[in-house]
Formats: sequence, structure tokens, C-alpha cells
Amino acid sequence: MSPQTIKFIITAVLFLHGLAHGNAFLSLPRQAGGSKPVLPVRSWLIPSLSPRTAAIVAGFFWLLSAIGFVVAALSFWGALLPGSDWRQYAVLSAIISTAGIILFSGIWPGAPNRRLSNIDTVIALVVNIAIFVTLLWVHWPPYEMFGK
Repeated sequence: MSPQTIKFIITAVLFLHGLAHGNAFLSLPRQAGGSKPVLPVRSWLIPSLSPRTAAIVAGFFWLLSAIGFVVAALSFWGALLPGSDWRQYAVLSAIISTAGIILFSGIWPGAPNRRLSNIDTVIALVVNIAIFVTLLWVHWPPYEMFGK
């Protein structure tokens, strides 16, 4: 696979991952405002949180993740910030996303039903794990391929 194809795929995955988190974030204000979603956000770690408070707290995780993944994608593509910084943005965003998924496990905001919520959650975790493995363990893509 050519370096340009790899660059396109990585940028697309990071950008789409950011958009998915952004979509989750955008679904939370309705819940924070008091409307009853199909799957209310709740935390297994802090079950005493009201649905409104849980939605507000979850919103911070999804908003920060969304911004971070989009910034990582644009940085990797060379459209925003130094291209060498994309790895840090991607890893930090994956940490925030994973923490949010763990804290609010089983609920992907905006999913129309539990089955799709679980699928969305698993996909998000798989992408986050792929980011951890490729960037922190395998150190791929190599720095030489896309500059330092």
C-alpha cells in the first residue's frame, strides 16, 4: 500500500472517529435538558448521578474526544498544527474516549436502541485499542514515512 493511501486511511479513520464522538456529544443536550431518550446516559461507577448530570459529565468526555480526534486527523493530513503532533492528539483523545466509555459503559449517546449502542461502543473501543497498539506499542506508521 502506498504511503499516500495509508495517510488517507489513517486520516479518514481519525476524522470519522471524531465525528462519531461529536454525534454522541450532540445528542446529549436533549437529555441534559430533561427529555427522555431511548437509552439514558448513566454511570455504573457513580449511579447516584441524575440523568441530567450524567449527560453533562458524559458530554465533556465526548466533546473533548471529538475535538481531539478531528484535530489529530487534520494534523496528520497536514492541514492543522504541526504534522508531528498528531500522535499525541490521537493517543490523548483515545484515553479520554476510553475513560468515557468505561465510566458510561453500555450507553452510546444517540444510539436508537441498546443493540446499536453496544455495537457503537465496541467499534469505538476497537478503534481506541488500535490507536494504542499502533502508536504506543508497534510505533506505526513509522516516523520516517510521514516526517517527524
